[in-house]
Amino acid sequence: MNSPDSATLFCQCRCQHQIGRRDFLRSILPGLAMSLPLLLSAKPARAANHKAKALVLSCIDFRLIEAERSFLSLQHLGNQYDWVALAGASLALTGFPHGAEAEAFWDQLALSQQLHQIEKAIVLDHQDCGAYASQIDPNLSQDLDRERQIHAAYLNRAYWEIKKRYPDLTVELYFVTLKGDVNPVLPIPEG
Repeated sequence: MNSPDSATLFCQCRCQHQIGRRDFLRSILPGLAMSLPLLLSAKPARAANHKAKALVLSCIDFRLIEAERSFLSLQHLGNQYDWVALAGASLALTGFPHGAEAEAFWDQLALSQQLHQIEKAIVLDHQDCGAYASQIDPNLSQDLDRERQIHAAYLNRAYWEIKKRYPDLTVELYFVTLKGDVNPVLPIPEG
């Protein structure tokens, strides 16, 4: 195709016919003239004002998603929660595997509170977590009592970090077994 001169526009449709600039402008001006009042009165789009009941932090492990969703449903949250998934859940708040994971969580928590006025943060750790195995002990899942103790320590650390930054938020901690049992972990006073 030859390059167009300044007086002719080329239609890129199948017909490949030429339209003069004046004809083109005449064809669109009536529509523009009718749209102008609407365009001038249009307001910027805004997000709907909606609230979430909580922000949930869980591990990325797909094996527990259904059990976690079922548990959250039983907590009367419906689907009114924001969900953040980071490898290791509470372990991610220590900067595992990189500081960016902790930063991402804090950013999401701030946005969740700002945009959705959450009142609660829920942290769900789980049994046989690959992140904990790679960071703490590859054989951690072989001793369930020890595994629960280590998770409880990191969950408590997460609890106090969240409470320091957001003292008005309720924070709930849980340990999820591979069977799908969700067990509360009570925070221990800092000391």
